Parts: sequence; C-alpha cells; structure tokens
Amino acid sequence: MASHRAELTPQMLQYAEKFDDRGEIRWLPYLMYFHAAEHHSEVVSTDRLGFRLSEGRGQRASVGGRVPEGPVRLIAGSSSVFGIGASSDAATLASRLWDRHAPGGPWLNFGGRSFNSAQELLLFVLYRHLVPQIEEIVLFSGFNNLGLARLPRWMQGDSGAFFNGHEYFDQVAEARARKHKGAGHPRWPRRRTPERSSAELSVPDLGGQLDLAVDLTVRHLDNWNLLAQGLGARLTFVLQPLAPWVRERPAPQEKLLFDELDGIANFSEAYGDICTIDVGRRYADRLRRGCEKLGIPFHDMNPVLGAAISTTDWIFVDRIHFTDEGHDIVAGLLAEQLALR
Repeated sequence: MASHRAELTPQMLQYAEKFDDRGEIRWLPYLMYFHAAEHHSEVVSTDRLGFRLSEGRGQRASVGGRVPEGPVRLIAGSSSVFGIGASSDAATLASRLWDRHAPGGPWLNFGGRSFNSAQELLLFVLYRHLVPQIEEIVLFSGFNNLGLARLPRWMQGDSGAFFNGHEYFDQVAEARARKHKGAGHPRWPRRRTPERSSAELSVPDLGGQLDLAVDLTVRHLDNWNLLAQGLGARLTFVLQPLAPWVRERPAPQEKLLFDELDGIANFSEAYGDICTIDVGRRYADRLRRGCEKLGIPFHDMNPVLGAAISTTDWIFVDRIHFTDEGHDIVAGLLAEQLALR
C-alpha cells in the first residue's frame, strides 16, 4: 500500500535520516544530544554547531554561523521551532517571521529537537555568548514537558525526564559493565536493570502530570526571565499548538497522516488523556497563572490557531509539526498576538 507520508510529506524522509530518533543521534555533554552539524540539503541546513539556518530579506543567519550586526530576535523551543515538517529552511517559523510577518530585525532559530524545558534553557545558556545583542526572545514550547511527565517517576529526576532517556541509561550501564570487565570484575548483564520500587515504576495520574509539567516549565521560565532582564530583552512564553488541542477533527490530509503514523507508533496510546482540548486548556490556564506571577507575557496559540483556520486547512504533518502553510499561518498569528513588527 502506498504511503500517505511519502506522497504528502516527502520532506519528512530527510528529517528521518538525521533529525529524529530513527536517524543519527549526536550525543553531547550537558545537552545530551543536538542536531547533526554542517548538514546541508534542499530541506534542512545546519551550521557548525547544529543550529538551523534561518532566511529572510535575502539573507541567511544562524547562531553558530553568520550573526547579523546589531540586535537580533530569537525564537526558542524544541522541534516545532527547529522546523520539523518544513520543506526548506525558508519555511520555518524564524524564517517566516524574518521574511514576512515581523521583518523589522533578523530572527535566529534557537530550537532543539526533542528538548524539554531544561535543555531549552541550557542551550541558551551555553550559546548566548554568540549572539551579543538580543532584543526579543519568543519561547515557543510546552508540549514536551507534559508528554515526558507521563514517564515513570524514576526517570523524572530533579529537572524532568528527557527523550532517549532509556537509551542513555542503557549506555551508561553498558559502559560501567565494560569498565568492570576490564578491571577483572565479573561481567554484568549487558542491559542490567536495577530493582525499582513500585513507587519508582509508577506513572503520575493526569493531575500529577500537569503538576510536574507546570512546575518545571515555570521554574525554568524564572531563569529565562532573569537572563532576559539582564540582556534588556523582551521575553514571551507561547504554548505551542498541538493538533488535538487546536480542533476536534483534523483536516482530511491530516487524518490520513495521523492514521498512518498511529500504525507505526501509536501517538494516542502514548499520550492518551492529555490529547484533548479540555486538558490543553487546563494546562494553558495553569501556565498562564505561573507566567503572571513572574511577570512574563503568556499566549496560548491553540485557540488562536483554531479560530484562524477552517476545517479543511492542512496545518500539521503530524500532531505537533507544521506544514509550510502551517508555519506561515502560525508565524503570522505570533506577529499579530505579540505585536511584533
């Protein structure tokens, strides 16, 4: 049977090659992982550090490459900011803002695929020195923290669970086994699983998941806020759109893609009860209250996007990443909602 993904979203094959969990994972200290560096294709290009290039007004720029003189603006977050789903670098949120919807200054892409809020913050801390003048920071994020809150408690740690956590812990165990073998100790099983209590193996209920995601997000936003104030930059937090938080029924093309993806890895089974409009609004309300306490402007893009599109507008390539049209519509709504020029 023909693949709807290959027919409708052929660019996703290139993302799968190096920019998802089935591709190449570039393990790094501190961040855990980041994108392939110096990758160049008609779909996606990265600089020497792995940041994606943005395009606007006939120029190209990136955090680890050419940074335009004068103040710049950043859009930070995870894979939706990186631009998974875009058919080219010119179609990402950063590029659409720079080239069309908020062209008053260059926009740099500070997105990290599969990052939680701790990794988003750490990416900025590690590489902010490359961007000396920043006037605007839009943190476009939120879903990953809630999705990761569904993992067992033993994986949460002090700063939340992270994607590829099982693989990381397996690799650490294997490295320790090799070390003990080389030192003459009895060999450990290849994938040794420590004994864990039922409490450690348990998964928080929906209320606990919301608590964990909101607490982590707000804690890290507090640090973002201090950094932004020190730089004299305006910081805004935007809860990113998720297809089931935007509208009850997907567009026809989305339905074909979602059904096919569910046959590969069942999104509904993995994320289940958080994928309803009601939960999305509850999450947004709690994030809004947290942002208000910190004095950070907050915007929930889900109802805004839902009101701006028709039932047939094809916005998503999967439940979290956008088509080119989706990137352009969301960038326009961001510029409108945040009064960007």
